[in-house]
Amino acid sequence: MSGAADPARGPGDRLTGLFWRRPGLLTALLLLPPLLWLGVVYIGSLAALLLQSFYSIDQFSGLVVPEFTLRTYAELLIPSNFDIILRTVAMAAAVTLASAVLAFPIAFFAARYAKGRWKAVFYLGIMLPLWSSYLVKVYAWKLILAKEGIVTWAAEGIGAGNLLNAVLALPVIGGNSLSTSYIGTFLVFLYVWLPYMILPMQAALERVPASMLEASADLGAGGWRTLRSVILPLALPGVVAGSIFTFSLTLGDYIIPQIVGSSRFFIGQAVYSLQGTAGNIPLAAAFAVVPIVIMLVYLTVARKMGAFDAL
Repeated sequence: MSGAADPARGPGDRLTGLFWRRPGLLTALLLLPPLLWLGVVYIGSLAALLLQSFYSIDQFSGLVVPEFTLRTYAELLIPSNFDIILRTVAMAAAVTLASAVLAFPIAFFAARYAKGRWKAVFYLGIMLPLWSSYLVKVYAWKLILAKEGIVTWAAEGIGAGNLLNAVLALPVIGGNSLSTSYIGTFLVFLYVWLPYMILPMQAALERVPASMLEASADLGAGGWRTLRSVILPLALPGVVAGSIFTFSLTLGDYIIPQIVGSSRFFIGQAVYSLQGTAGNIPLAAAFAVVPIVIMLVYLTVARKMGAFDAL
């Protein structure tokens, strides 16, 4: 009977039997499309970007010279280009540090005290800004921080107008208004990327056993000692995970500095301008490699510190 039934089996049945006998083949077929996408589109584009960064631009014809050279990377050390790198890294570091300081009490409250509906309200409050358009949020902040915006109006209303003017008069970070200063750029970056710091930090704090906090109290440690010696080390993986988002996203963003802030370039704006208006693709590629190298160094150091062990 079984011999007579075998010829009647359709191709679907034979394929099912083949996958049942060779489960590794099914796994390979399922993984092949994403691996091809990752290898060809993502890694391939990064490899092309790296290759382009070792080319140069002919100063007379403006054409790309496809010959290996380090001259393009040497151009990154020109004061005007090096200032762009320092400005971007300093902003990314400041945003990451401020995000960690602001996110910790919010994440700690959500992890230790928010229960039931309050936890749902917490997640809704954190996620809701992420549902709105990125550009809408940035332009809204440009209006909020403008000279005639609500921040200036509120500062004058409470008698802090002179204080705001004093802050705007600070060298380097000041400007005519918050919307045309590095302070405004910092505030918008902080608002946009803060949820990416809160959520991993809250997840890390939830994994801190309550018994360890009780043991710390039983051993005579006060609140600050427990925070410094128990909570912060155990929450470090969440801080590192959040900082990867805030730091890397700030490094590569070009929209926020273009809409809010001064006319001085960040790395993202430099890449956009060089590959578009200037047509200097090798220098644009070299600028784009800088955030990649910085993040590779950062992740290597964080891994050696054991920050990823509890992720």
